[in-house]
Amino acid sequence: MADVEHTIGLLLGTEDDWPRAYEALLRRLGVVTGPDGRTHRAISERVTIEPFNLRYKPRHDLVIDRLAYWYYHPREWLKKIALMDDVYLLNSPFTFQSMEKHAAYCAMMRLGLKVPETVLVPYKNPLDNSRYAYTAARYNQAFDLDRTAEQVGYPMFMKPYDGGAWVGVSRIRNPQELHAAYDASGERLMHLQAAVEGYDVFARSLTIGPETMVMKFRPEQPMHARYEVDHGFLSAETGHEVVTISRLVNAFFRWEFNSCESLVRGGDVHPIDYANACPDVAITSLHYYFPWAMAALLRWTVFCVVTGRRPRLDTDTARYFAIGDDESLSYAEKLAEYRRLADEYFETDRYREFCETCLPHVDEMVHDWVSSEEFRSLLRETIRATYPVHEHEKFEGHFGGLIDAWVRDNG
Repeated sequence: MADVEHTIGLLLGTEDDWPRAYEALLRRLGVVTGPDGRTHRAISERVTIEPFNLRYKPRHDLVIDRLAYWYYHPREWLKKIALMDDVYLLNSPFTFQSMEKHAAYCAMMRLGLKVPETVLVPYKNPLDNSRYAYTAARYNQAFDLDRTAEQVGYPMFMKPYDGGAWVGVSRIRNPQELHAAYDASGERLMHLQAAVEGYDVFARSLTIGPETMVMKFRPEQPMHARYEVDHGFLSAETGHEVVTISRLVNAFFRWEFNSCESLVRGGDVHPIDYANACPDVAITSLHYYFPWAMAALLRWTVFCVVTGRRPRLDTDTARYFAIGDDESLSYAEKLAEYRRLADEYFETDRYREFCETCLPHVDEMVHDWVSSEEFRSLLRETIRATYPVHEHEKFEGHFGGLIDAWVRDNG
């Protein structure tokens, strides 16, 4: 028995691999002695979707949300338990609804990040709403799509303003492709964004709380090969900048489980996508990096519930904008100030001390679990649920080899 028990809810969609991994590690962790001297145990349960009274009291201390960005009923449940009950949410449903990709571009441009030139164009087809059709006919300004595209510059990308899973994204190389993509966009609101040509590397950083893993990403490859295991593909200075941008984005928007995509060209880091409500943590995607992700998720969620970290629904945008608007500061000086604010938000020093004193055995525990038959069984079952029968043996060897490499590297 523990002095205090905490319930962590998992709000899930179709995924089953990382939830099973997280549940297994939480069971193995058992009782933790907190800074308060009391013993704490965290248990998890999968959240079901059902009617809820706005005055009911949830039993959860924290919820990991992987569904509400797409499914509105649980989104409203999250808002209720955040507003009325102070349940800790890793990602704010408020900012994800109001500050999707478009607003995220705007905010980070103001902060001085090197976001490529971006233009929002009107709907190709009016929405199926009589009031919108009337308004569009009366007030929509006729515009020259070709001239707008010339201002952005070819090549470019057309992509939905709210984005998600690369759906509706087109690479545009000429006016013919431009018009074809715009005609196909229908009732979707689209951005035109300049391509970063001749980039050196595509970096994808996954941030969980104050921890960040920067990975070499190859979007042209099939999903199982997109994350390349490469520990030296960025210079120390550029790697630090990518991490700072990732944590800045998360602290600014109150997102604590989020990924950021950046194109690195020369000495410049261009963030192109950083509003990802459900970042990719599938074992068949992350493979080598999967154990780190599970360890980081375990550490951050346990830290939050054991220390009683308070949820922050409000945002401190003025503090960030004061830095971004200060013309006396260089880009590097602004990044340093943003990193300071991010570390303040995430309580980075307090978190590190907690991990060192209360969770010193987590890395060893994760290593033992990844080396176990329980984990290998999970890996095999995930592969068999993901790939055709004739490819099972190939992928078991592929992913098994990558996991073996992680075990050797972290032994």
